[in-house]
Amino acid sequence: MKPIAFLATLLLALPVFAQDKPPAPAPEAGKPEVVKPTATKSAASKKGARRWNEDARHCLEKGSNTEVIKCAEEYL
Repeated sequence: MKPIAFLATLLLALPVFAQDKPPAPAPEAGKPEVVKPTATKSAASKKGARRWNEDARHCLEKGSNTEVIKCAEEYL
């Protein structure tokens, strides 16, 4: 029964993989290509950068629950 189910799934999936990709649009001769600037490392280091992979255990040493929560929110 499993080989039949496998073959049926394979036969249904083959047409999906056989489709051609649409051709890329050709750039027009009159317009120059626009080069987009790449993001620099300094943009990621600005305020609001995610710190979810860093250790936030030092926040547990704060005095009250409110202080712990405020400290830990930076790491979410």
